[in-house]
Amino acid sequence: MPLGLRRFQLEGDDQCITFSCYRRQAYLATSDAKDIFLDSLELIRRHYLFEVLGYVVMPEHVHLLVSEPPDEEIPRSKALQALKISVSRRLDARPFWQRCITTSMSLPMTSGWRS
Repeated sequence: MPLGLRRFQLEGDDQCITFSCYRRQAYLATSDAKDIFLDSLELIRRHYLFEVLGYVVMPEHVHLLVSEPPDEEIPRSKALQALKISVSRRLDARPFWQRCITTSMSLPMTSGWRS
């Protein structure tokens, strides 16, 4: 952490948080990927007992308006870290063809047919 920077966590305030996908790739472009994100958000919200007051899921980034978890031992940063890990693992577990569509890669040609 840079010198002189102060964190204002555990103050009991709501906070607007924005984070981006790795290299601003559109990993959340499909409805399937957004559903995975929202399911993970709900699981993490229940586990860490914080409130989601609002959210916007864009193809390459997310905006969240969240409350502070009531447990002072677990800062909001740990809950967000758990959310990001959960989403990335679940997105990586999808079949290859679903990941290609999400990341705007083209599928490899498997036959000799050309259009």
